[in-house]
Amino acid sequence: MTQSISSSANLSVLQGGKTRTSWALLERLVKAYLRPHKNAFIAAMVFMAVAAAMRGVFTHTLQLVVDGMIQRRGLTYMGWVCALIVGSFWLRSGMVYLHTILMNRMGQRIVANVQQQMCAHLLESDLAFFHANSSGTLVSRVINDVTIMRSAVNECLLNSFRGGLELLSLVGVMFYQDWHLSCIVFAVFPLSAFYVARIGKKIRSISSNTQNATGDLSALLNQTFQGIRHVKAYGNEALEVERVRGLTEAIFKFSLKGVRVAALTGPVMEVLSSVAITALVIYGYLQVERGVNSPGDLVAFIASFVLAYDPMKRMGRVSAQFQSGLAAADRVFTLLDVAPTIVEASDAKAVDVADYTVGLEDIVFTYADGTQALDHLTIKVPHGKTVAIVGASGAGKSTIINLIPRFYDVQAGRITVGGIDVRRTTLSSLRHKIALVSQETALFDDTIRANIAYGKIDASPRDVEQAALAASADGFIRDLPQGYDTHVGEFGVKLSGGQRQRIAIARAMLRNAPILLLDEATSALDNESERAVQAALKQLQQGRTTIVVAHRLSTIVDADVIVVLDRGRVVEQGSHAELLAQGGIYARLYGMQAGGAA
Repeated sequence: MTQSISSSANLSVLQGGKTRTSWALLERLVKAYLRPHKNAFIAAMVFMAVAAAMRGVFTHTLQLVVDGMIQRRGLTYMGWVCALIVGSFWLRSGMVYLHTILMNRMGQRIVANVQQQMCAHLLESDLAFFHANSSGTLVSRVINDVTIMRSAVNECLLNSFRGGLELLSLVGVMFYQDWHLSCIVFAVFPLSAFYVARIGKKIRSISSNTQNATGDLSALLNQTFQGIRHVKAYGNEALEVERVRGLTEAIFKFSLKGVRVAALTGPVMEVLSSVAITALVIYGYLQVERGVNSPGDLVAFIASFVLAYDPMKRMGRVSAQFQSGLAAADRVFTLLDVAPTIVEASDAKAVDVADYTVGLEDIVFTYADGTQALDHLTIKVPHGKTVAIVGASGAGKSTIINLIPRFYDVQAGRITVGGIDVRRTTLSSLRHKIALVSQETALFDDTIRANIAYGKIDASPRDVEQAALAASADGFIRDLPQGYDTHVGEFGVKLSGGQRQRIAIARAMLRNAPILLLDEATSALDNESERAVQAALKQLQQGRTTIVVAHRLSTIVDADVIVVLDRGRVVEQGSHAELLAQGGIYARLYGMQAGGAA
């Protein structure tokens, strides 16, 4: 049984890191993602500034209309005023269109870049990171959190800047008309700003809880669908439905609470605005009565305030949505900030040796929970030779397979290829020299040809077919309706276990690497297929440094050296005949299997 090697540090970071402030998140968004688009942003701001100015021009024309009617200026005067109104609307519409296109393009590009960066970062993360965090949770962050970010960024870039510039323009007109009256009206603004800031913190907290629950639901569904065969076999459909119900109810409650809190913004703004309008009407009327202002001034002022009310409400809604986006951004940046522990040395060099001897020298490796997997283990696999590793479950066999390509790093000792410590080599060159076939066949939802060619992307169709033929897979592949173009389904679900394993072996054969790692490579094969594949593997192993982990001891009797592990230590070592002659652990295991007990 292979023990899960997890990174507790990585896990704790994703589940509950320190929440960043809104300013810190905004600063990172601007520096990392908005700055490259500064020219487009400036152009969009210019367009919006012109559009906002046209809103102010319109309210000013209302003063001209009212005063012109009272003073009976005539049709020519009114014609020029109407032309000014039409021109301001046309110019505003054009500027708003250009602003919307630029800002949407910028927002979509920013979020697409974040999504691409997340995927690249995840693919560079350690294997331990994926053991510590479920794939459903990670998928939720890449898709759900970034979708929320996309909505928030677009809404913020469009409506907050547009609303802010429009509000600034209209406020300018109002102060130009009557600064005393403006001060009275805007006395309510600090109250509304305080409320929006206060409610924004609540919305961000609620949104974070909602997104966490959504990630949990995604992880649960992912696990349930992957294990659907076992769910049905044990009749636990109702249990899984109940687990889903619990999470969906939690999401429902969080979402409803968020809607209730966000919905308060509108009524509060309405109440505060009604107070401002009441003060505006009373004071404005008295000013007109005293002859301080004309009716046109009052109409223009009221129109400016009414028009300013819409961007004020819009900015209130944007604030609520933006807080949800910040919560998503916090989770996204938390993931991006998890640094991989498996990194290349600054002076790492490509693996370029003639001798591919693999050495494990005094290796110590411990799991995250403190369980020691390998205890000062030393094994040498000479170039071109085959070393088989056997032992009970948990003895450390698969751990060795994972350490050689640096999926994990040892805590003490070193692993060498051609005498060079693998920690001094580049990861890409090291792994390019290794072909791996494990008991967990990893097939992608693609064609059989594409799955085999995954071992060598630039392989020709003939090379793919030759590899399949060597792995005893060509026969069953050609019997399929679409042959090599048959889609295997998710995780190869459309194929049998033996068929999946033979495709994985064909992939390793196509890679043609000098180091071959076989981790229970024939475990899913029936006896007939196993004999055919063993013959192919024996041919493949010629001239290659091969490490075989096997449960069926009959498959490794021809190995040059057989190493027996017990609790992370080498307890026996020798050829098949030598170990049988010793009458130790290997002889006992072999006798049990030969007798049909295993």
